[in-house]
Amino acid sequence: MRKIFLLCILLQGKAFVAGAQTQKHTEYLQQIWLGYFNQTRFSDKIGLWTDLNLRTKDDFVNNFSVSIVRIGLSYYVTTDTKLTAGYAWVNFFPGDNHKNISQPEHRPWQQIQWHTKYGKQRMMQWIRLEERYRHKILNNDALADGYSFNFKLRYNLWYEVPLSKKGIVPGALSFIVNDEVHINFGKQIVNNYFDQNRFFTGLKLQTGKSTNLQFGYLNVFQQLAAGNQYKNINGVRLFYFQNIDLRHGQQ
Repeated sequence: MRKIFLLCILLQGKAFVAGAQTQKHTEYLQQIWLGYFNQTRFSDKIGLWTDLNLRTKDDFVNNFSVSIVRIGLSYYVTTDTKLTAGYAWVNFFPGDNHKNISQPEHRPWQQIQWHTKYGKQRMMQWIRLEERYRHKILNNDALADGYSFNFKLRYNLWYEVPLSKKGIVPGALSFIVNDEVHINFGKQIVNNYFDQNRFFTGLKLQTGKSTNLQFGYLNVFQQLAAGNQYKNINGVRLFYFQNIDLRHGQQ
């Protein structure tokens, strides 16, 4: 775990040094991130992962930037540890270098996720590897033949502190803090091995035994492929989670 943190720190440091050596341009945006997440467990070993995401582009409600449909098959090593592999379809709505068309991306992914409890407090971590096949752009109006490709490694740390003496029960609130670091690698990556950092803090409302709503402040700092161009996103994140256990006697 220490090696992962050290690697993230070194890569972020390299990104800032590179930015200082050239003229750095940062674009500031305000977005809303909406998401639905479902994890359904069919048996002691097998489950299904599904999530849907939609993000606005700027000024909170001005157009859309990205939509994602992700699905995966999970294998439960233990109740608290699972392996998942799947596929995501990503759509980048018209942007600066493709103003009149959307850019699709195919993204196979693999992940290990584990949970830890500290009394009533909870921590979740995952390490995810993604293979990104993004359709090439010809001009503002057309896609080109072929795909650009790179790997992305993601480390996600999520921590929950219940605000009720009863703990995590329906109707109770919790304080949430979450940070996720993204690292690019592959032959086509030259200037932005550090891709982005996503920081979130907010509240979780336990809406039912197996459902919860998380909402709060999101900051995303991203380095673009040019190396000296960055995005700083301040936004609102609203995610709904549903965990269904179909094993006999669990519902």
